[in-house]
Amino acid sequence: MDDYRDRISRLPDDFLLQILSRLPTKDVVAMSLLSKRWRFLWTLVPKLNFDLRLHDNTCPKFTKFVDRSLLLHKAPTLESLRVKIGSICHNADVDVSVWVRIAVDRGVRELDISYCPAEEPIRLPKCLFPCATLVVLKLENMSLVDASSYVCFKSLKTLHLLDVKYFDEQSLPHLLSSCYVLEDLVVQRCPGDNVKIVSVNAACLKTLTLHKSSQAFEGDDDGFLIAAPKLKRLDIEDYWGGFCYIENMPEVVEANVDVIYKTTERILGSLTSVKRLALCLMTSDAAYPTGTVFSQLIHLELCTCAPRWWDLLTRVIEDSPKLRVLKLRQKHIRRTSSPGASWKQPVSLPKGLSLETFKWELYEGTQKQKEVAKFILKHGVRLKKVIVSPKPSSSLLEKHEMLKELSSAPRGSSTCKLLFD
Repeated sequence: MDDYRDRISRLPDDFLLQILSRLPTKDVVAMSLLSKRWRFLWTLVPKLNFDLRLHDNTCPKFTKFVDRSLLLHKAPTLESLRVKIGSICHNADVDVSVWVRIAVDRGVRELDISYCPAEEPIRLPKCLFPCATLVVLKLENMSLVDASSYVCFKSLKTLHLLDVKYFDEQSLPHLLSSCYVLEDLVVQRCPGDNVKIVSVNAACLKTLTLHKSSQAFEGDDDGFLIAAPKLKRLDIEDYWGGFCYIENMPEVVEANVDVIYKTTERILGSLTSVKRLALCLMTSDAAYPTGTVFSQLIHLELCTCAPRWWDLLTRVIEDSPKLRVLKLRQKHIRRTSSPGASWKQPVSLPKGLSLETFKWELYEGTQKQKEVAKFILKHGVRLKKVIVSPKPSSSLLEKHEMLKELSSAPRGSSTCKLLFD
């Protein structure tokens, strides 16, 4: 019976190491107590994952465990080192610096260091910046002030910089210019990062995420400059104003633009190749240049929190001849709009809407919402499915009235199914 229960120990080392690589290192080390077969196996695991929270947020115990694990580690290469540490560790900057040096010496391929919450970021050692083996680098609340010196990440493909502090305005462009094969970039701004304008110029970049959500950035002089001709996916969120200028990116297929800029012409005007688009804008008149056509757009998700969002919907519908899926949802607290503002229905739809699926989440049944919903039902000659999800706070009577009114509305498609979720 014991032999039957321990069949897993008969598996080859390579297979067992793959399993152990998916677990926190604390659990992997604990498994060394199972039997002699497992006693030293953990030292060969190529991926190490340390999390202070798994050690009851006890810093001395955690740092000692990380030190011992790295000292006893015997794998031929260190594929991955992930460390999540907190500000309760008073010597975190020294500890992290030592761990990063060890990882670099071991030829680490993936390095993920997170330090939070904390007021001052951890300053990383200079030995990190010419690391030729790194393929993935993810940093949270770190200082890159020493990256102003020699930097060369010739193998780096993924770079995530969350709440990172830079030396000056040119630090990030200098860093990116040294990442010759970079494909995935995430930049999340933080107050006091020593940067006013984030400039991204990367020839090989395929995925770009830019976030700026802190009120400390409120104003028009903080912004983004993007030049990435090979970009496939763009995700930009900026709730505190500023600007974003983008050079033409003819290969973008998916984009999320969630900003409160006064004008977004330079953004959306560069996304005419997009197939999937999520939008939350403050303006419709200056959303994108007149004459722009989203010739490849199939899937559109539009946030209904902004004033006159229905005008933006009208524009995009008219300029998207291949639109098949439309989703409406209020993602944020609704911003003030004029209750008497009228909705100008689309006029350039000689063959009706090309929509096949229409979904409305958090539907409230206001007059404007009813106008939009009824228009789509009437002109959606290809509609197959319409899904309406009322706002949870709606009463049963209100939901019944919504269903009754939409069910009786004229439909342009005889095969359209109206579902209330």
